[in-house]
Amino acid sequence: MAGLFDDTTPAEVKNAKGLHLITMSTPNGQKVQIMLEELKAIYGTEWTMTKINIMTNEQKKDWFLRLDPNGRIPILLDATKSPAFPVMETSAELLYLLKEYDSNDVFGFKDELERSQALQWLFFWHGSGAPYQGQLNHFGKFAKEKIPYAIERFTNETLRVYGVIEIQLSGKYTGEPRDYLAGPGKGKYSVADIGTWPWVKGWGFSGLTKEQMDEFPHLLKWIDRIAERPAVKAGIGEKYN
Repeated sequence: MAGLFDDTTPAEVKNAKGLHLITMSTPNGQKVQIMLEELKAIYGTEWTMTKINIMTNEQKKDWFLRLDPNGRIPILLDATKSPAFPVMETSAELLYLLKEYDSNDVFGFKDELERSQALQWLFFWHGSGAPYQGQLNHFGKFAKEKIPYAIERFTNETLRVYGVIEIQLSGKYTGEPRDYLAGPGKGKYSVADIGTWPWVKGWGFSGLTKEQMDEFPHLLKWIDRIAERPAVKAGIGEKYN
């Protein structure tokens, strides 16, 4: 059967009328969950949701691959478009929501240079942070065989990436500490932070120690600062479990 849906597509996906999120509350799922909750707090944005269990490989089934050939959560489906428009890859999903549902750029920037800065940090984490920390989680938590070299390598790379973020937040080379990754002055909470925080706040799960994290005091304050946002609490909260 051609098209986005087949007979095995869950009814709530096939019959979605607005935004629909297919997710599991992993760090990647939480990025888009948080963004939606932030938009809800500002604009009253609404969406429906299908929760799946990636441990059972639901995301590898044909109905899912029609929407995302890469077989990764989350998927954002915009059924306000005709035909419905699926978006894969978390950074692309954040930017889609920013463009289509954040008309005032509350979580983005109208200034092109500020926007570029936000994109740089969003892509930095997507390309240089999540892959390393994800591999650290795999080899440290889930691999059938513990390979010391792999654990050491991905520990060191994750810490290196944290160090890059620490440089930005500390103002080491600018002389001005920042609250957020992008924007003028101390920065503004934006998609750059939303796309990074869900992974970084899980440093303990990844096997990093408090002693290791003490090397990044500004990063730790950034984690705590974002964790206090009501929409962030909602975006990682019980409704997604």
